[in-house]
Amino acid sequence: MTIRRPSAARTARLLAATAVLGGLLAGTAAPALASAPGRTTLRTSARETTPATVTVTGNGRASAAPDLAILSVGVEATRPTAKEAMAAQSTAAEAVLDVLHRQGIADRDIRTDSLSLAPVYTQNKDGDSKVTGYQAGQSFSVKVRDLGRTGQVIGAVNDAKKDAGRINGVVFDVADPSALRAKAREAAYQDAYDKAAQHAQLSGHRLGRLVSLSEGESVRPGPGAGAAPEVSADEPTVPLAPGEIEEQVTVSAVYELI
Repeated sequence: MTIRRPSAARTARLLAATAVLGGLLAGTAAPALASAPGRTTLRTSARETTPATVTVTGNGRASAAPDLAILSVGVEATRPTAKEAMAAQSTAAEAVLDVLHRQGIADRDIRTDSLSLAPVYTQNKDGDSKVTGYQAGQSFSVKVRDLGRTGQVIGAVNDAKKDAGRINGVVFDVADPSALRAKAREAAYQDAYDKAAQHAQLSGHRLGRLVSLSEGESVRPGPGAGAAPEVSADEPTVPLAPGEIEEQVTVSAVYELI
């Protein structure tokens, strides 16, 4: 049996091919191993750079003297028939409108809020109810822009409608609330900023940029609403106390903490 040994040249070629293959494998594995720590480092860095935030609510108020009075005036009439009741309330309503015009109230400041006609029931001794008449009514919303004449207008209206109607009440307000609302908004923003700055100091941070800001619905608590005054027909004017009108604004703000 004859055993052939590889020649020296063939052995050299095999060794060279093995070395090249080993280098290629090593080069492929190295980037893969090196890239894994890099991806982990990037994710950690992103988490570390996310800023902390603080969310606060600011409340602001502003008040001013009213420059407008809104009267609620109503007339009523009860008659045996619906036609007669409507005619009687129309006469009373015309008298009210006439006196309002003579008091200098413009047509744009007088608005009919409601108009009604309803049967009047009477119960007999047997417990049965039947229609014995009809009641017609109409209510008006009246703006008095000369605040000092509000009592005089109430007295004049009451004298004109006599027992056919009533004064339901009076509400004081401001004709243009935008300036009052702007002051309340400014106070609300400052309140939110001060709260955020305090939170930043307490937590060992500095106050960063404003991330978001939203405003809630403005509120006007009790805009000088008054109960229905007791008015005498022979009294030419009614003393009133307008007080102040207050506007409230709420804002919600988010700030960064750095």
